[in-house]
Amino acid sequence: MTSPKPAAMSVVIVTPDDYETIRKTMRHTRAQSARDQLEIVIVAPSAKDVVLDDADTADTFAAVQVVEAGPIRSLAHGNAVGIRAASAPVVALLEDHSFPDPQWAEHIIERHQEPWTAVAPAMGNPNPKSAISWADFLLGFATWWFPRPSGPIDHLPTHNGSFKRAALLAYGDDLETMLKAEIVLHWDLHAKGHAFYLESRARVFHMNFERLSSFLQVQFHAGRVFATVRARPWSFGRRIVYACGSPLIPLVRLRWVLGQLRARGPQAMPRGVMPM
Repeated sequence: MTSPKPAAMSVVIVTPDDYETIRKTMRHTRAQSARDQLEIVIVAPSAKDVVLDDADTADTFAAVQVVEAGPIRSLAHGNAVGIRAASAPVVALLEDHSFPDPQWAEHIIERHQEPWTAVAPAMGNPNPKSAISWADFLLGFATWWFPRPSGPIDHLPTHNGSFKRAALLAYGDDLETMLKAEIVLHWDLHAKGHAFYLESRARVFHMNFERLSSFLQVQFHAGRVFATVRARPWSFGRRIVYACGSPLIPLVRLRWVLGQLRARGPQAMPRGVMPM
């Protein structure tokens, strides 16, 4: 661990194994114009498996810490561990396949000086040649696809948002469960009066799946987790109604994606994106 200094924002990055998995994300984090205001919180199964690269960390950040979490049960588990270990008043989440622009942290920190509970970056697709990649990106990030104007929003890009840390810690032991399906967390925060903002000057490029087998597996399991978390307070009858209506979900999501595309105008994409 480096000598701690006051940090404006903690960045939580989870690796399920070792440093090599997050090396590219760390290099993009090191390139931040506001890197001296960042605390990097690396969550890993074991600290001995994370050998920090001096070129990526030395004399760069306000602080760097490696937090041992044991076996990483899920990204939500790792993120919850990192959020609790963070020291800054603002915490941002990055994935091992998310790569922020150099001004990302600067603009997120600036916007968090205002009373927004959560601030979202604008999102980009760094592997645009694949129809599967575009389908993955549109389903997950079309709402924040740059360019688009900054302004108040209802929810954030999953696993890539930033929050006032106190708002997350208020969930106590339920934090990990809420992070399993972040849209449910966003809905709950919004219902409690918290406000969110899209800062379009802060940009993150999210690497998307290109293999059909991987894409389908992730969509299936993500849907199961979302349904489980969302339906926790529901009655048995309501669960039955939603289960019967579930075959319509692809049509509902397709309609939403098409609405996002119409709002943007014609876009150059590979053939086969809509069937995906």
